[in-house]
Amino acid sequence: MKTRKVGKMIDEIEEGDSLSLTESIEDNQLLLYLGLTNDANPLYIQHEYAKASEYDKPLVPSVMIMGLITSAISKHLPGPGSHIVNFSINFIDPVYHYETLTFEFEVIKVDKMKDVVTISVEATNSEDKRILDAVVMVKPPTVKLGEDINE
Repeated sequence: MKTRKVGKMIDEIEEGDSLSLTESIEDNQLLLYLGLTNDANPLYIQHEYAKASEYDKPLVPSVMIMGLITSAISKHLPGPGSHIVNFSINFIDPVYHYETLTFEFEVIKVDKMKDVVTISVEATNSEDKRILDAVVMVKPPTVKLGEDINE
């Protein structure tokens, strides 16, 4: 029997808990996203179109970047079993293909009455330019008493 990994429960999370994560945007990720969503926005895939736009080169879809954030929350902070209940994001600058992004996550509020933690997220590109700010409200994992979490 394999035990499933469960992330931090609300009693294990404190304001100030943090995570730093670096991700590179590669062709295979872009192609998977575009294939899964059938998103044919020329700004994401056509170099000639993008060159004629104000951006000059293809952009990474915003939802893909949001996916990197939600993935980090699901994997690390609070971790497996957590559920995002609110997501607010401000894209400051565009993200281009092949960029490397550094995400800084910090727990800014723990609300034990509502069983929700609020996480602040900032991301910068390889030139250390801030590209986004986000606030994510997350229900940490809960395991009901007496419930078996083994497969």
